[in-house]
Amino acid sequence: MAMSDIGRHSPTRSGRRIAGLLLSPGAWIAAFAALAVLALLLPLRLPLGPNAWDTVVYLDAAWRITLGQVPSIDFFAPVGPLGFYLTAGLRDLFPHAQPMLLVNWALLPIMLPVLALLAGHVARRSRGQALALVLPFLLFAALPINLHSLYPSPGFDGYGFYNRHGALLLYLLIATLLFARHRGLQTGLVAVLMLTLFLTKVTGAVSGTLLVGYAMLSGRMRLRDGVAAAAAVLAALGLLEAATGLTSAYLADILTLLGLNTDTLLPRFLTVASVKFNVIGPALALMGLLAHAAWRDGLPRRLAGWRALADAPLGWMAAGFAALAFFETQNTGSLEFIGLWPILLPLLLGAWQQQDSRLRPAILVLVLATALPSAVICLERGMRAVMSAPGYAALDLPDLGPLGRVSVKPEIAARAAAMLEHYAAFPEGYRDLARRDLLPSYIFYSEIDYQASWLLEIQHGIAALRAWETANKRQLNEVFTLDFVDPMNLLLERSPPAAVPVGVDPGRSMPDLEPDTLSRLRQVDAILAPKCPVTGPREAIRQHFAGALAGRDRIALAPCWDMYLRK
Repeated sequence: MAMSDIGRHSPTRSGRRIAGLLLSPGAWIAAFAALAVLALLLPLRLPLGPNAWDTVVYLDAAWRITLGQVPSIDFFAPVGPLGFYLTAGLRDLFPHAQPMLLVNWALLPIMLPVLALLAGHVARRSRGQALALVLPFLLFAALPINLHSLYPSPGFDGYGFYNRHGALLLYLLIATLLFARHRGLQTGLVAVLMLTLFLTKVTGAVSGTLLVGYAMLSGRMRLRDGVAAAAAVLAALGLLEAATGLTSAYLADILTLLGLNTDTLLPRFLTVASVKFNVIGPALALMGLLAHAAWRDGLPRRLAGWRALADAPLGWMAAGFAALAFFETQNTGSLEFIGLWPILLPLLLGAWQQQDSRLRPAILVLVLATALPSAVICLERGMRAVMSAPGYAALDLPDLGPLGRVSVKPEIAARAAAMLEHYAAFPEGYRDLARRDLLPSYIFYSEIDYQASWLLEIQHGIAALRAWETANKRQLNEVFTLDFVDPMNLLLERSPPAAVPVGVDPGRSMPDLEPDTLSRLRQVDAILAPKCPVTGPREAIRQHFAGALAGRDRIALAPCWDMYLRK
């Protein structure tokens, strides 16, 4: 071949290669995984968001697992154990990873292989359909972003991880039920996803059960395959129970949580409806239009006709919407209703075209109106956080390791430090608010300046504790913090006490004390009480564990910390 021929043909070949990669679902998944690994290896600093201390629930649990404790057996946990174990595993591989990314991507080792298997299967029929399933999933899985903003300043959401995990798993489950045509593949993926949902968040498993049940009812999944998937899940849980006792302990924690959370379903659904009306409104309108078309064409007169209607867009929209709505009523921040996309995709692609041409423009508009808000909000919130990062300032958190690699607006950084001094200088006003069961502001924990102050408070506590140990020539081997989350043992590399919950939230995840819990806490070297500021929840936690404080010496460790020292 002449050199002139090489120059003439190579751009075409390279262009085809690039186009092939861009159209390859597997290439997108592999690139996403590689970028995630790179991000976990780098010492990234992320803009702080609301409720960021929720991240510590996972870090605390992962540290306990590393030291040999077992969720639900050695400590009460508000969610399933799988996310904690995967976080612990990723933390061993990437010890310097930014925690929000680490926890957000904890379930990718399960979800990306499932996505790759499903996409490879779908791509044999239509590469476009496979890409249309893969790319939205990767968009929503990319960053710790919820689809509802709690605070106006840009930042990443260090809370709601298990809700996002559940939403992504339900997306994959719906996509599997609708697009997997190989029985063995469908059964295997359903079993894996249902087991993962159960061990992540039980309400996700309940929603998944509704979806799988509807798939069998509509003929999308054979009854024997559904039974086989259920048997596989039960067998796996049985083996887990026989090996560790974890399954029954987890079920006991679920029952405890049900007793602590007694709100009725209707108010929660109304909250979801008001927050996500941009999706719920068009979705209901779309279902109404599809129902009109079905009514106009005449209702089926035979069982086969009803089953076909159940497997049509109207039936799946109704079933998917109901299952996802139930899941979202149990959440506080999530990727709400992203699981509708695999149901909307066939409508958009024209796979189901029972409607006449006069209705198709309206259906197209309503499909886009249902699908686009979530994608636009995810992109907008994520890009705002990324683009704001260069102008943000780091907080002075030298002892917090990766947990301290966050940034805020410079004025928020200055305010956070000043407010910490203010809380210490004027405690009485905050004690009065605590007595009235009022927080300093209505959305206090969602305010980024408080989350920054909380991190500074932890930094001061770590420094004061180390200074006390040096001055008194005594190392405290176990500590316990009277607060919602407890990063102290992780940061100090000490052994956390067993039998103590992770994520102590009065009214939601603070079960009655077991005798062994109190006994175990009495053996802890030091119990720490943060007080900048004193709040009603902190006082409730202190009173809940008051039995463990009896007989201890109270030491003013720092302006923002009291220490109850075991004699």
